[in-house]
Amino acid sequence: MIQPHIQCEKVSKMVLLPGDPQRVDRVGGFLDDAVVIANNREFKTLTGSYKGMQVTVTSTGIGGASAVIALEELINCGGEYFIRIGSAGAVQKDINIGDLIISMASVREDGASAMYINKDYPAVSDFEILTALKNNAVKLGYEHHVGITRSHDSFYIDDEIEKMEFWNKKNVLGSDMETASLFVIGKLRGVKVGSVLNNVVLYSKDVKDGVNDYVNQKDLAQQGEDREILLALESLHEISREISRDGSF
Repeated sequence: MIQPHIQCEKVSKMVLLPGDPQRVDRVGGFLDDAVVIANNREFKTLTGSYKGMQVTVTSTGIGGASAVIALEELINCGGEYFIRIGSAGAVQKDINIGDLIISMASVREDGASAMYINKDYPAVSDFEILTALKNNAVKLGYEHHVGITRSHDSFYIDDEIEKMEFWNKKNVLGSDMETASLFVIGKLRGVKVGSVLNNVVLYSKDVKDGVNDYVNQKDLAQQGEDREILLALESLHEISREISRDGSF
């Protein structure tokens, strides 16, 4: 059955989840036989192959509420392994523009996951995907950080600076808006979800300074985006090979 929002009926078992619909096209540049199969609202979906592995790429838009709509409908279409490829703002000073943040767990400051289950339930990455992301980041020689991230719902709350300072002291690595929601719903639905984030804003108490860093270092941010795409594809490909050897794929 065609899903009401993503407008798809069948997708690959392996799925990448960028937020930005334009990033879907960028991922397509890494694939063979890339074809856009649906484009509705914030949800743009493309299919193709990477080293013989069939893969689907669907944009989720901004925020957890939109992301879990995409996730739920992609699961209905046959998706089983999901990696979010998004952007983040650093919460630690040693994370540079273009560095990759591999999330092992996420602080649940989102609203979407709370609609499913109370916040005692953890938002954690699938271990198989987490391990593949870490191992392939090392193999590819990419600057990366593994740890806890934070997912929130707005950039413009009055106490955002205070919140960033608080989470900095708790060793949270970076902030995005979707990872926690995807981790929680993935676990509840019995599918595998991981997340790798490209850092596009340096940790700063002055938001303007952070934006200026991004503008002045666009090349590094773009390099980080390309690297997170390739890292996610290589990680899914490694997992698919292992599944094929086991005869379960």
